[in-house]
Amino acid sequence: MRKILFLILVFAVSACIPPGRDDGWPGRTAAEQAAPRLETDASIFGQSPEQAPPPTWTAQSVTPNAMTIADSIYIVKPGDSLRGIANKTGASSQIIAEQNGLAAPYVIQPGQRLKITGGRYHWVNGGETGIAIARAYGVPWREVVALNGLEEPFILRVGQKLLLPVEAPVDPQTMSIEQRAASFELDIDDIVTGSQPALADKAAAEEPSEWRKAIAPKTPALKTPAVIAVPAAFDSRFNWPVEGKLLSSFGSKGGGKVNDGLNIAVAKGTPIRAAADGVVAYSGDEIYVFGGLILLNHGDGWVTAYGHADKLNVTRGQKIKAGDIIGLAGDSGYVQEPQLHFEIRKDRKPVNPVSHLPKRT
Repeated sequence: MRKILFLILVFAVSACIPPGRDDGWPGRTAAEQAAPRLETDASIFGQSPEQAPPPTWTAQSVTPNAMTIADSIYIVKPGDSLRGIANKTGASSQIIAEQNGLAAPYVIQPGQRLKITGGRYHWVNGGETGIAIARAYGVPWREVVALNGLEEPFILRVGQKLLLPVEAPVDPQTMSIEQRAASFELDIDDIVTGSQPALADKAAAEEPSEWRKAIAPKTPALKTPAVIAVPAAFDSRFNWPVEGKLLSSFGSKGGGKVNDGLNIAVAKGTPIRAAADGVVAYSGDEIYVFGGLILLNHGDGWVTAYGHADKLNVTRGQKIKAGDIIGLAGDSGYVQEPQLHFEIRKDRKPVNPVSHLPKRT
């Protein structure tokens, strides 16, 4: 009886989804936000879907307590360090260095005049992720990345100060949880750049795990996600993740619509294979348009994305070899037939997968 009720609910919600929606298209309607999402595979976590771990990007909750400072000039005193000046002024040491043309090892001299960039700064606490910080303030994480010049591997440090966008839609102190959620949008780039929990200064990220699904049922409930090390290097050679008819190619579709990858028609349940060696950066369904989504980090700025999966066979931090089955294809997300949405990104920018894949015979 419960299965019948569940199916009725799914069909009712599915009827609200507008037809013909392509991946990578901006904006979503209220009806689309109610679209059915992939149910977590309980066998991966050894527990029921209702008890599955929270989204990897949440990690530790964030309290919006940013401090606002004014533009100023700081005159270096004997014994000052760049970090000490940052703590005195409330600004980011990285931004102070950038604004004043300082390079490592950031040597400063008494009497030197340093420009201090004013604005709202958030002090990063242990375990906070960039995405959770952005959501706490109701601002786009990608804007925070740009303002602070963050680069791969995008690991935040405890005590680091992040400059926030000048204006927020609403004062975060007065925003309800619902308002924050409504003002917050998540995309693939956000997960790539903002899902790593903050580390203590000089602490090292964990090496990727050799974890395999075969032992998953014996694995205890997963705790707050660890910071996972990015692969060191990659030769940029990829293989096709599935075989099937091309439904939608890479690039502009007119009317401002863009596909950041390829959409390939496959039968529901078709194995999705890793296009290259890498580490699982994400496995979940928080980006509604893609449904079940897997992101693999291959190193050197290369990332592949696999969307609309019906089942996820991997978890964050898992080492993957080219050809490994990482999930099963389906029609989760905003599509009306089983297919795989496949992307290749280099330094956060989508590139045409066809240019990096073997020619099909």
